[in-house]
Amino acid sequence: MEMEIISKSYLSSFHEVLEQEASAIISLKEVLDEETINRAIEMILTCNGRVVVTGVGKSGIIGRKINATLASTGTPSLFLHPAEGLHGDLGMVTKEDIVIAISNSGESDEVLRLIPSINKIGAKMIAIVQNTKSTLAVKSDLVLSIGDVTEACPLGLAPTTSTTVTLALGDALAVALLKARDFKPEDFAVYHPSGSLGRKLLLTVQDVVVSTNKNPVVHGNVSIKEALFLMTAQGMGATSVVDEHDLLVGILTDGDIRRAFALSDNVLLSHVDDLCNRNPIVITSDMLAVDALKIMEERKINVLPVADSNNRPIGMIHIHDLMKLGI
Repeated sequence: MEMEIISKSYLSSFHEVLEQEASAIISLKEVLDEETINRAIEMILTCNGRVVVTGVGKSGIIGRKINATLASTGTPSLFLHPAEGLHGDLGMVTKEDIVIAISNSGESDEVLRLIPSINKIGAKMIAIVQNTKSTLAVKSDLVLSIGDVTEACPLGLAPTTSTTVTLALGDALAVALLKARDFKPEDFAVYHPSGSLGRKLLLTVQDVVVSTNKNPVVHGNVSIKEALFLMTAQGMGATSVVDEHDLLVGILTDGDIRRAFALSDNVLLSHVDDLCNRNPIVITSDMLAVDALKIMEERKINVLPVADSNNRPIGMIHIHDLMKLGI
């Protein structure tokens, strides 16, 4: 049967749902009590194992998100699908673990059937439910209630408000644990090495040098013409300048050469010593790449020579290389 599309605005419906779910999250503040929250945090902090999150249906989907947030913020965590748990995956649960079981009704059959085995294993269990008198709540060591919520679904059938509130409760739990562990951006980066933050907090200048493999170097007595050929071949628009002992004494950029052409036509016959900058900004390989980028942006320069502890040039990085690496 074809449905007739009536032209009207649905914005008011969006507003109703957003307001209802936002209100339910705010109301959760009145539902939670300090003693219960503190017990939950202490249970997880003193746990010698992992947090095992489980739930079925929409609660399972929310559980996967809570598990991911916990794991990425310093709390060892995994997700156990109840059906898979009943067919062998309960073997991943140990007596040192804490199981967080999510069920809005607290009567999800698949979740309830896990309880005897969890008890036999010896793991503690925290229930996240709406009904604090449900079977799951009664059989758990601790109950986190989401309160008496009304679904935004006008039929009262599709999990909407309840899943949103559960997700917010999971986020609050993860953030409280993060603060309790004094979890820092550097710690976050360890778990996100491929993410933007991970690259910013972990990638060093040495990593960039190895990746680009560029180290244009000339002696000061070389002609500008020869230096220009080298700069073009390396594609850096600059070259490090060294003395007779191969120690870094300056940098020559294509900008230096262009400015010299404005004053003379015989620039190519000049020597590098005549035009190079004798006071270059030099960085070391152990510096974070993001700090090198800050220097470039603050000083409005595109390249930086990299020197070792003996002041010998070991590479050169270009701002474009850092951009390509997502810094």
